[in-house]
Amino acid sequence: MLIIPAIDVRKGRCIRLAQGNVRDETVYSEQPVSVAKLWQLNGAKMIHLVDIDGAITGTPKNLATIFKIVRAIKIPVQMGGGIRDMETLEKVFDGGVERAILGTSAVAASLDFLKEAYAKYKDRIVVGIDAKRGMVAVKGWKEITNKKALTIAKEVQEVGIKEIIYTDIEKDGMLCGPNFKSIKEIANAVNIGVIATGGISGIKDVEHLLAMEKYGVTGMIIGKALYTGKVDLKAAIKLAKEYKPEARRLTKKTKRQKKGRK
Repeated sequence: MLIIPAIDVRKGRCIRLAQGNVRDETVYSEQPVSVAKLWQLNGAKMIHLVDIDGAITGTPKNLATIFKIVRAIKIPVQMGGGIRDMETLEKVFDGGVERAILGTSAVAASLDFLKEAYAKYKDRIVVGIDAKRGMVAVKGWKEITNKKALTIAKEVQEVGIKEIIYTDIEKDGMLCGPNFKSIKEIANAVNIGVIATGGISGIKDVEHLLAMEKYGVTGMIIGKALYTGKVDLKAAIKLAKEYKPEARRLTKKTKRQKKGRK
């Protein structure tokens, strides 16, 4: 399972928010490039970058910083925050970003943009589903819609998306443990990979998520727990490498195949 360190960029700085609240911001570094280099040095195979200003305003505001990070490290970067049209998407990829995250603001109202993006870029497109009590949040988490996260997950699967990033915003930045129940529910509802994020507070949470690989959890994104020292990245990556997964869950497709062979 992939352990992915998160770097949230706001006004060119590496920050963390609590539950997406910009009034509850902690600045961890004025040099996001140095932070990315540190995570690479500690064994990260990918960096998760979010343009916080972009997520709030609808247009990326920190691309210069993000592209500096991309050029400074040798591992791939996935980036989200304000990618809501093809022009912006192409600019992000031209800057060297490996995977683009289309958030709920980009897909909740209509799937047209997602379909166009997937048709052109295929598996370089990942969908971020941000939810509060099971309902999708948009516009930098400021608005809660009446659309269920499970519904969005199934819809993007139909488009062809192979992996989603699921965030429980009540847990994000709180160091209180992930919402394992909702992660399991969404992983069981679809036959695509689920990257879990939000609330990881220690190595026990990492172990718990590793055990959820059997449900379809393919990775985890760790933010505040790394910056506060609650999780050591090297130790988490080592744990993931040594983890012996249980038997994978049977997907609906696998079940149909087995029935067909009887």
